[in-house]
Amino acid sequence: MTKVFYSTCCGFLMMMFIGLNLHAQSIPYGERIKTLNRNIDLYLKDNKTGLYFETTDSVRKENKYSWLWPLCALIQAANEQETLEPGKKHMAPVVKAIDQYYNSKQPPAYQDYVTSERLSGKFYDDNQWIAIAYLDAYKRTKNPKYLQDSKMIYQFMMKGLDTAAGGGLYWKEGDPTTKNTCSNGPGILVALELYKVTKDQQYLTAALDIYNWTYRKLESPEGLFYDAIKIPSGKIDKAFYTYNVGTMLQSNVLLYSITAEQQYLLKAQRLAAASRAHFYKNERLPGHYWFNAVMLRGYLALYAIDKNSAWIDFFIKDAERVWRDERDGKDMLGKHKSLIDQAAMIEIYARLALLRSPLF
Repeated sequence: MTKVFYSTCCGFLMMMFIGLNLHAQSIPYGERIKTLNRNIDLYLKDNKTGLYFETTDSVRKENKYSWLWPLCALIQAANEQETLEPGKKHMAPVVKAIDQYYNSKQPPAYQDYVTSERLSGKFYDDNQWIAIAYLDAYKRTKNPKYLQDSKMIYQFMMKGLDTAAGGGLYWKEGDPTTKNTCSNGPGILVALELYKVTKDQQYLTAALDIYNWTYRKLESPEGLFYDAIKIPSGKIDKAFYTYNVGTMLQSNVLLYSITAEQQYLLKAQRLAAASRAHFYKNERLPGHYWFNAVMLRGYLALYAIDKNSAWIDFFIKDAERVWRDERDGKDMLGKHKSLIDQAAMIEIYARLALLRSPLF
């Protein structure tokens, strides 16, 4: 009886796995990616400067050019496209744009707006997202710029670590009022990826320190992660966002791959189950595409280990819904036709296309 049950379950899981991959292969992700790229080049890029615009909606434009944050989405999308299309140079124009946000004031890092336009603030999370994309690219290309810039960003982010509230990274340089999951989660990933590349123990030590603090201070009873802790009051901002799930889920998977400690895999699976139950309602995810793209990174990392198609099927369904229901006559996605939305969906479609890869 046990053998029959085991065989039946294995067969069911195999059919789910096969169905997932066949479904992914039947969707024209490549054509969608080309369409979204074309629209970015047509409507959201300044060819004279190589910079990008925030949105096509002139009423919503705060500046002439985009904030840095949407470029954090675009650089990761470009990396995924290069993974899909070896030999193509999708990252180069985005790197050129990001370099125009560089601020050499110590500690050097990228500021949140174009440096030639004005000096502005530096956010720890903006820089971390860039480092995550660059470290992904470094493993694939061995381009020294990607590693050098990631080490620079690590040094910058560690200036945001102190003992207030027992540790953790602030959100923005010079603003000691809030420590957020969105600066600690990606901070863990930067440190872990640097450790994987360099084997320098300082990075693993830092990652574990930030990871343990985030669990102590910001994990919710449901197994999700609150948005932030306020300093000095210690008040918790109890909002839940999908990207906070993504970084902590991916952190657990990375720690499992580095240490082989079962606790990290179990935490990842608990978080994945809690997040799917909380966020996927009425056959849809919340409306911020890029937050969902970051969450998908974590689920794909877990899926690569345990091959549970339940971690991926709802992303495929939601990505289809977005293309079907939230696209205008020019094939621009989202309510405000923003750069971050187009870039996020390029990343999502590229990552889903990679389900065809033998890696999965």
